[in-house]
Amino acid sequence: MALIHRAQLRPSKLELVEPWLRTQSWFSGTPAALSAVGAYRFDDPDGEVGIETLLVRSGDGPVLQLPLTYRDAPLEGGDAWLIGTMEHSVLGRRWTYDATGDPAYLAALATTILRGGTQADEFVDVDGTLVFRESTARFSGSGTADAHTPSLPPVTAPSTRDESGSTVIEAGSLRLVVLRVPGDPAAETIVVAARTTAGGVPEHLSGTWPDQPQPRILALAVAL
Repeated sequence: MALIHRAQLRPSKLELVEPWLRTQSWFSGTPAALSAVGAYRFDDPDGEVGIETLLVRSGDGPVLQLPLTYRDAPLEGGDAWLIGTMEHSVLGRRWTYDATGDPAYLAALATTILRGGTQADEFVDVDGTLVFRESTARFSGSGTADAHTPSLPPVTAPSTRDESGSTVIEAGSLRLVVLRVPGDPAAETIVVAARTTAGGVPEHLSGTWPDQPQPRILALAVAL
């Protein structure tokens, strides 16, 4: 379950990520301001880290996938993935990270993909009452509930690199691939390569959002 507080954010999420986003090698879009297309969340079993993936578009550009984590203190060893901080009117200062370098996100992504999980149910705290909120994007993993999930190494160990419109993370015995530009021909080369290596379609995360009614692959999990 993802608990959402009705709160003011300064800066807003889009205002915070936009300068960072435009410096990324996989960015595609126009000078127009970012717009939100959809979002989905994963649970942190420890209840300490907010894990949210934004789907955004710059002008008439393609949909871009931005996994983020929100923490109440700096992530040890995570400076390379820090995007910036926000002031949350309920929770206080929140350190916001590119989640591909955050162990909480990597564990949640791997578990969701390999065990056939889905996005977290979202509940908004309205004066002490939890009110269900429908997610703006629907996602599920291709695995099965009894699948083994490899343990992931400490935060300082994951190796990340940008490749063909994707971010590739090698953590322990698992390679996770986050398609930053879902459906883009460059990103699809990653899917094809993974299919060849795995001898078939590897375990993956796929889903839909308002202007994408047909399921689209968003991330892969490949055993090393």
